[in-house]
Amino acid sequence: MDAYGEVDELSAWLGLARARSAHQDLNELVEHIQKKLFAMGARLADPRHRISGRLDKAALEMHHVSRLEEAIDLLEKEVPPLRRFILAGGSEGGATFHLARAVCRRAERRVVSLGPDAVDPVVVIYLNRLSDLLFVMARVANARAGIAEIEW
Repeated sequence: MDAYGEVDELSAWLGLARARSAHQDLNELVEHIQKKLFAMGARLADPRHRISGRLDKAALEMHHVSRLEEAIDLLEKEVPPLRRFILAGGSEGGATFHLARAVCRRAERRVVSLGPDAVDPVVVIYLNRLSDLLFVMARVANARAGIAEIEW
């Protein structure tokens, strides 16, 4: 319950990020991610896949991870390469994506704590790549808002 509760909280934070973003491309990506997080929650709530295994919309596969990686590559073109760590914050949208990233990392830790035999590996991989994407989305939201990053 803890694991899918964390995933549910992440989805809620992403809903707030979507509400605070004026960028259609980011919002469409977030909506797709939220749907995949529902699929993840279904898989975590139904570890024997009695129900989730029969629902197409509960599918979570490596091609979904590839979509995250493609989005990372595309969005990273909008921001300069990092030379130092940066502080979370910036615009409302950027700060919300940073918060969602931190919640995503917590969800990943919670899922990993279930043990390698309890969870399909794609769930862990998806969360790991998602946190990286959320970091890039925060940077992009701030760059588009004209807000400079604060280096540590």
